[in-house]
Amino acid sequence: MDFTIRYEPAPDEVARALRQGLKRQLVMVYRILPSVLVVAGLACIWADAVFLGVGMLVAAVVAPFVATRAIRRVATRQLAYMCVPTTIRVTSEGYECRTDQYSTTMQWSMFGQVVTTPEFWLFLVNRQPAAFLPKRAFNSEQQAELIDFLAARQNAGTS
Repeated sequence: MDFTIRYEPAPDEVARALRQGLKRQLVMVYRILPSVLVVAGLACIWADAVFLGVGMLVAAVVAPFVATRAIRRVATRQLAYMCVPTTIRVTSEGYECRTDQYSTTMQWSMFGQVVTTPEFWLFLVNRQPAAFLPKRAFNSEQQAELIDFLAARQNAGTS
């Protein structure tokens, strides 16, 4: 396998890929952190630290909204770097992504997990999104070859 494609990702496409990749990481912000804050807040109220307890309860409600806004701000800044003409080279050894601003080369062995969505292949390193390939950038033959290749790598990694 060795093919090179050139495409320009759309801002909404990159935003969806980032959102899907970050969704797994945000479980802590949206579920665990508020739960801990509620328990801690109730414990503070029970221990007569009412002001601190109420503050933690308010933080439990506000934290997910603040996190969402902060993530959107960071993602918006990243879009300027990612929504440019991009050349992707995919080989059996790895993945290379080049633009006028940056160049990234990663070996397949770096990716601990590949998540397949209807639009993308998301590549994770230590459960964090590291790269994505938009399926629309590849023709049907290339997509089929990638699907087979990634499935074989995943099966080899689990055996």
